[in-house]
Amino acid sequence: MFNNKIILLTGGTGSWGTELVTQLLNENNPKEIRIYSRGEEKQCVMRRKFNGNSKLKFIIGDVRNIDRLDSALKEVDIVFHLAALKHIPVCEENPSEAVLTNIIGTQNIVQSSIKNNVKIMVNVSTDKAVDPLNLYGATKACGEKLTIAANNEFGKTKFVCVRGGNVLGTNGSVVPLFREQIITNNEITLTDERMTRFFITLKEAIKLLIKVAENSIGGEIFVLKMPSVKIAEIAEVMIDSLGNEHTNLKKIGIRPGEKIHEVLVSRYEIDRLIEDEEYFIILPLNTIPLTAKHYKTRTRTKIHEYTSENTRRLNKKEIHDLLKKDGWLEKSRIR
Repeated sequence: MFNNKIILLTGGTGSWGTELVTQLLNENNPKEIRIYSRGEEKQCVMRRKFNGNSKLKFIIGDVRNIDRLDSALKEVDIVFHLAALKHIPVCEENPSEAVLTNIIGTQNIVQSSIKNNVKIMVNVSTDKAVDPLNLYGATKACGEKLTIAANNEFGKTKFVCVRGGNVLGTNGSVVPLFREQIITNNEITLTDERMTRFFITLKEAIKLLIKVAENSIGGEIFVLKMPSVKIAEIAEVMIDSLGNEHTNLKKIGIRPGEKIHEVLVSRYEIDRLIEDEEYFIILPLNTIPLTAKHYKTRTRTKIHEYTSENTRRLNKKEIHDLLKKDGWLEKSRIR
């Protein structure tokens, strides 16, 4: 579905965007990939990374600016909406900015996609959107609602969401943080030793993201199936490989808005849940005729809730092998 198509990525210079562009170029033949983001420096770095590939077009713009979006989305076939303010403390300290980017920005993408007759818009969401405890989660929950509800608008665009947990090694995530802390200060700061999180590699997450775009009808929330890890065990594995007998594990307590365990499917969504091999599918609260017809004969999944506490958990050897495979345990790795 991506061959000879024009694809736009909001927030495309981040870890997700870089890997998505890599897979789209390696496995498909798109006509053009537009990278829409605010950061001039990151765009320059990404341009060099892809050796000035002529299929990539870089556009400076903010999802808050609908006029700029209307221009950038002209003739676009597929939109992957990756842009967000995502750091929990930053959103708590700057609530109005989080609302403008994560809610208003998403609504702008929706409206501009309809206006420009985009074929499909895929909104990347997070486990933080489920039973949200912090502002970041609340804004992403609103983003999901806005995206799914847009399927009932008068337009040709189909809208879907992809909900995932933590992705190994992405910008601002715990693995690069722990690595930086060991190398710089020979210590790791741990919030709570009970804490668990969903975990998946970036390549696996992007493969599923592309598969969702190919298989969606419109109106679904696709939930990536992911194992979980104990954050304390990630710390222990990284200390064993990168630290020494003097490496300190410092407990600092949970940050405002954090949960001990994350939830990818709420107990309130179970009645609308369908299971496939690689992901769960949450059907919309309000009926979308084409979607309802497509899934009419599918059996609902009987689980109570899908959390990082009750899913399969990686042991320390599996964590070690995963980090080693991705290069995070190499002392000589350039950060």
